[in-house]
Amino acid sequence: MSKVSIPFEEVKAELMKDEKFAKEYEQLAPRYEAIEQIIRARKDKKMTQSDLAKLVGTQTSSISRLESGNYNPSLDFLAKVASSLGKNLTIQIK
Repeated sequence: MSKVSIPFEEVKAELMKDEKFAKEYEQLAPRYEAIEQIIRARKDKKMTQSDLAKLVGTQTSSISRLESGNYNPSLDFLAKVASSLGKNLTIQIK
């Protein structure tokens, strides 16, 4: 039995046809973009979640929840994470 894989972009295109889904996706996009940037910066520095947690002064589980999208962090927490990664936190309201 072989597995059939469907490219994410095809699945996304199909789901985006649903107005309710598309609206929710667009609302969550900034959150997931920030998460992606944090993960990329951490990996670029060859850091584990545990390494980052120590620098931030938090538990590894907090970093894990942040990166999985299951945590709604404060701006102060995001600023600590950014600083620990050698980055600046920038927020824009458009």
